[in-house]
Amino acid sequence: MTIMVRAIIRPEKSDDVMKALLDAGYPAVTKVDVFGRGKQRGLKIGNVLYDELPKALLMVVVPDTEKEFVIRAILSSARTGAEGAAGDGKIFVSPVEEVYTISSGKTDSSKKEPALATR
Repeated sequence: MTIMVRAIIRPEKSDDVMKALLDAGYPAVTKVDVFGRGKQRGLKIGNVLYDELPKALLMVVVPDTEKEFVIRAILSSARTGAEGAAGDGKIFVSPVEEVYTISSGKTDSSKKEPALATR
């Protein structure tokens, strides 16, 4: 089975995580700048509430057998300080049903031409 690991992390840690994944043998990563808040509901400084904090979303698709290795690489490189801190992020893991390469139209799982109707 193939899985997708999505990590929402502090933007200042994205280079560290990208390097850790590359060094671990996972060069294929998608990075998107996003905004959001966690259960702490943002950040309040004085009377100002910042409820849309900048984050980075990293997405990696790997075989299920490599999931723990990828998660450990992300955890160790995205955590701030020895204990971590609120706002360091979250990791989500979900199954990937199908993967298609756009240039060839083939599925990555079987390398066969998909049965798509043509018009």
